[in-house]
Amino acid sequence: MKNILLVFAVSFLLSPSCNKNQTNGETPSCIMQKVAQMQADPKSNPPGEVNEYLYKGKRVFLFNAPCCDQYTMLYDASCNYICAPSGGITGRGDGKCTDFDSTAKFVKQIWKDPR
Repeated sequence: MKNILLVFAVSFLLSPSCNKNQTNGETPSCIMQKVAQMQADPKSNPPGEVNEYLYKGKRVFLFNAPCCDQYTMLYDASCNYICAPSGGITGRGDGKCTDFDSTAKFVKQIWKDPR
């Protein structure tokens, strides 16, 4: 019951009439929709987490991997996949943004699963 209420609350907040302005630093609605999906999924280990960074002059959002040998996923503010900076069997990601750890600047934590 609690999960159903949570999904409804997040859906209401993400409705078109309530979209947050992306130009003033608010979290884009498509990112919050991904967070809502993570909240509806079973708890992962490690807990789900989303962090905002500045990378190559753009706002990006890093979603941690839900478990072993899976990629961390990096998305831009329009929810376009950029790369996987880490994770996978080697732990080095998909090789498309090898400079992420050395050049990205942490901005803030967007969400961490409290369960």
